[in-house]
Amino acid sequence: MSTPTVIPPPPRPVRPVTSRTDDTRPPGDLQPADGPRLHIEQWVDPVADPHGLHPCSRYVELYWLPIIGPSTTWLLRRLTYGLEVHGDGFDLHLPETARSLGLGDKMGKNSPFRRALARLITFELARPRGPGELAVRQHIPPLPLRHLSRLPEPLQRSHRRWMAEQRLSEPEQMRRRAQRLAVGLAEAGHDRASIEQRLGGWHFHPAVAFQAAADASYAPPSFRADGPAGSPEDPPANQPEA
Repeated sequence: MSTPTVIPPPPRPVRPVTSRTDDTRPPGDLQPADGPRLHIEQWVDPVADPHGLHPCSRYVELYWLPIIGPSTTWLLRRLTYGLEVHGDGFDLHLPETARSLGLGDKMGKNSPFRRALARLITFELARPRGPGELAVRQHIPPLPLRHLSRLPEPLQRSHRRWMAEQRLSEPEQMRRRAQRLAVGLAEAGHDRASIEQRLGGWHFHPAVAFQAAADASYAPPSFRADGPAGSPEDPPANQPEA
């Protein structure tokens, strides 16, 4: 009597084991390592940093804020200020920071402060680096195209002008900014001498300030130089970005 041949079953497919790094884990996984503190350090990005803007810039206030919200914007600025003071990083007391931003002291997953922290990670303005550590950008990149459609139409037009101006030479960018500010000052009732003085105080080149003041003084009230006076990409009157 012959022994029957036993055919072994086919091997079961082996699922690949994937490891989740700290940089790719979802925001909800960010947990303080030791009590209510989070270590903050710089996120150095050699590719994006040269084209980035300061978190306190007019650009971030006008284009990023509508996307990430005011709480996240203020949190980003607070963290950036801390990194400017402590270049090697610092420990952030979470409940204290939340209270100082008007977000209460609750640290639950759905608390306003934790949601603001999570949005920094979701929009790639910060990323976790191990338990209880967070790396934060100090140079904010221009708003990605996928978010631009969420801006109000006036801001979308303003952003298109801003993008177009980035392709111009620096002197031409300065000239256009001076023109817009000069027109706004003229419409507010400033005369030519006053306009030129204000532009000079904002560190525009004297020749640029002189010409912008002259053009604005003789322009009709409806005149706009490369966009509306005081358009969103321009600095506020007390903090120009010349």
